[in-house]
Amino acid sequence: MTANRDILYAGDAALNGAAAYLAGLMTHAGLAFDYVASDQPFGAEAAGAGHRLYILSDYPVKNFNFTAGQLARLVERVRAGDAGLLMIGGWESFHGAAGEYPGTPVADALPVRMLGRDDRVNCFAPCLVRKSADHAILAGLPLEQPPGVGGFNRVVAGPDARVLLEAERYTVAVAGDKVTFAPAGRDPLLVVGQHGRGRVAAFASDVAPHWVGGLVDWGDARVKACAPGAGEIEVGNHYAQLFTRLIRWTMGDD
Repeated sequence: MTANRDILYAGDAALNGAAAYLAGLMTHAGLAFDYVASDQPFGAEAAGAGHRLYILSDYPVKNFNFTAGQLARLVERVRAGDAGLLMIGGWESFHGAAGEYPGTPVADALPVRMLGRDDRVNCFAPCLVRKSADHAILAGLPLEQPPGVGGFNRVVAGPDARVLLEAERYTVAVAGDKVTFAPAGRDPLLVVGQHGRGRVAAFASDVAPHWVGGLVDWGDARVKACAPGAGEIEVGNHYAQLFTRLIRWTMGDD
């Protein structure tokens, strides 16, 4: 594990799979990172290797060594202001399908409260990304033309957190040639905050298919990128801007 790389990214299967998306965006933005695949343990040295940001995205909590206090060490670095923490949604993020992170030090550090049950929301009808607050992460992004996502983890914003984006679900009714859309509720999607002196953020949907939905193509131009060891991705420029800014902000680079 190399301490001169600012970011430790864990999860999203493997670099030749779903992780190609976030890894490609970081490579395109010139952000150096270490990577841990979803089927690999976190590693005894990872929590204290000098990284400025930890990204956990669909990474199984069972890969951490609780006896060695790995998660507690990671969160202590965040609390001290030495690193930031970003969790991105998925079946093994937040509570997910198998009760992953509730009750861990990460749950206490993130700016959201996790449900005590399966929190996955799969959206077969439209689910739009709606802006709820101004922030540097969102500056200039055309959220008056909101993209959609295919699902998310249901979480509750913490008391001192800021909800920047929400997932707004819709019901659809068709009567002859008339199609009617009706709002069916909103849930926190992008939430930011502080844990001690460190920045923390939660994006409750996914950065990669399938949950990312139409968000992956959001933009008026295309971005092609390829991380070492990963396949090439082609995505919308606003999608790329959103996640690159989120990473930089959580890491402390305004």
